[in-house]
This record gives sequence, C-alpha cells and structure tokens, in this order.
Amino acid sequence: MRIILSTSELEDYCGYARKFPYIAIDTEFMRERTYYAVLCLVQMAVQDSDDSSVALIDPIGGNVDLAPLFELLDDKGIVKVVHSGRQDLEIFYQLGGVLPTPLFDTQVAAMVCGFGDHVGYEKLVKTVAGGHLDKSMRISDWSHRPLTAAQMKYASADVTHLRKIYEVFSADLASSGRMAWLDEEMATLLDPDTYRADPRNAWKKIKSRNQRRDFLAILRELAQLREIEARRRNQPKTFIIKDEALLEIAGARPRTHQQLGKMRFMNRESGKKSNLATKILEAVSRGINCPELDRPEVPDAERQSINASMLDLLRVLLKSKAEKNGVAERLIASAADLKDLASGNTSCRPTQGWRHEIFGNDALRLVRGELALAASGSEIALIELDTA
Repeated sequence: MRIILSTSELEDYCGYARKFPYIAIDTEFMRERTYYAVLCLVQMAVQDSDDSSVALIDPIGGNVDLAPLFELLDDKGIVKVVHSGRQDLEIFYQLGGVLPTPLFDTQVAAMVCGFGDHVGYEKLVKTVAGGHLDKSMRISDWSHRPLTAAQMKYASADVTHLRKIYEVFSADLASSGRMAWLDEEMATLLDPDTYRADPRNAWKKIKSRNQRRDFLAILRELAQLREIEARRRNQPKTFIIKDEALLEIAGARPRTHQQLGKMRFMNRESGKKSNLATKILEAVSRGINCPELDRPEVPDAERQSINASMLDLLRVLLKSKAEKNGVAERLIASAADLKDLASGNTSCRPTQGWRHEIFGNDALRLVRGELALAASGSEIALIELDTA
C-alpha cells in the first residue's frame, strides 16, 4: 500500500486513480471530545491488483493539503464507493465543501439486495467478498502517531474488500433493474441540507414526555443555544449541557441565577453566574415570551390518536412486501413512516418513488378500507373489498 504524507504524493495517487471507473473510500476519525469530527486517516482503493492500488492518506502524521482528494471526489466520471458513508460524507463536506458524486453506498445496496435491515460490513466481507475482517482495531486511537502495523492492515482492509462488494452489488442491481432505487437513496446522502443541521430544530432530537407547546417553546430556545455554543467551542453538546438539564430547566423556568444554580442536573459552569448561565436565562425568557402562534407544534402523527390495530396491520403488510421483494423493511418504511400512514398521511416517504410501487399504494388502500389481509399458507394475501 501507499502511505501518503505529502501533497505531491496525494496528487500522484489521485492522478493514478482517475484511470479507473470507481474508487473505494473510507475514513477514520474521532469526535469524542469535539463537535466536529477530527479526520485522522483516509483510505482509498482502486480497481487494480497492483500493490500501489491502496493508499492511506495521513493528514495528521504528514503535511498534506487535501485539495487533490476533494477534486477527485468531485469528478463526475468516477463512482465513489462507501459503506455506511454518511459520516464520511459529512467530513468531506465540512472540510472541502464537496459531496462525492456519483455515489454508491454498499450498506444501502445490501438493503435493496435483500440482506436485511442491519447487515454489517463484517458480514458482507464474509458472505459477498469471501474474506475475513479483523475488527479489533475499530476502537483504537486513530489520532496517535505512529500508526501501528495492525492499524494500517485494518484500515486498508476496509477498502480492499469494498471493491468486490461493490462489483457484486452493482451487477445485481443492474440485472434486477433496481439501480434507480439506489440512486433515489443516494440523492438524500448527496443533498447538502442533510449536513446543515438547523440549530432551531435541535429540540426535535430531545426525547420528552411533556408535549405542551409552552414547554416546547422554552426547550427549543435552550436546545438552539446549546447547539450554537457546541459549534462555537467545538465541543460535544453534552459537554455544554446534558439533555436532562435542558428538560429540567424548561420545566422549572428559572428567572434568576440563584434559581438556575439549584437545578439538579446543572454543572458548575452552567449554574453559576457565568456567561453561559446568563445565556440560559435569556433563552428561558425568550421561550416564555414566545407568541403562541410561534410555539413549536408536535408532529401530526404524534398528536393524532393512532389506531393501534391499523398500525399492526401495516407492520404485517410491510413484512410481507419486504420478503416478497427482497428489500429490507427499514429501507421501505420506518416506524415513524407507519404512524404517518396510519394517520392518513398520503404524502409521507412510503408513498413516494419506488416505495409507492411495492408498498405505499397498498398501504394507503389498506388504511382507506379498500383492502384486507388474510393468511394464505405461509404468505399474506391481499383481498379486495367492495366499498361501493
């Protein structure tokens, strides 16, 4: 393999990689103590049996300007192959402002090809590529230098096996006519908005049993403050304020530093008369004074009373359709999608594109009372109902 420690070496490898129809790519990064991921290593492999076909690009141990890499990722004539690549793409977008197009994610391809909801890379290496993957280095410290021989072997294996998996899945999707299905999923990964988290929506990721709009208005302001502070300091959000503290503050509505300091889940810096404490009190005040029309709305599917029996029927239909078409259930519809369908939402994800064809259309007809389900041996049969 090539160990790339300089910009000139990277330029040379990228020029070599442009001779091939695809590149397999992966990253090793750390973000335990930062908001933004710290890129530690980039692994690449091309369709070649030569020893130099694999490269480990070291932005920490070397002096490498990654501009040639970003130019290669932006080359529309080369397919970029990743496995579960959302975080890799987030790093490329953050550092280089580029999203690798065209893209082929083998994890998504595996779900389209009938490998189930949660197939891991290690299993694909074994069942598709006929190889073995040693994952003992998965949690090693990738920021430490020098890299060990075991780390480099592990890193290179992540992309060498990826080549075979890509070639098998690509041929499978082409023969089944489902390549367009994968392209539809890749469009989401290649949408810049996927990586532009709006701090104003950060509250939606916090689990809360309290769904009162006045409470949610305060929680929204607090969550937005935390998101902005985490980015500014480049620290994990929980280093700023934990979820439990946000929920406690939103419920207690403290107006003074003294009241805030008595909160059970507050850390020392947040609770004392610090700059952050002042910002927290200001956020609480904004939430309290938020006009009623501007307060957050709980999503319709959560506010509406869902027919539990209909939800069960949709689950049965989903399982049947997934098995019949050889597609992972989770790729067709999530639990939230099924709730949307049960509440009569005709524009949710399962009613769009290829999902509508294999599941969404019948799911909507089931909800409208136009279809019934019946057991037919080991399969589920659809029965047309006379609604006239």
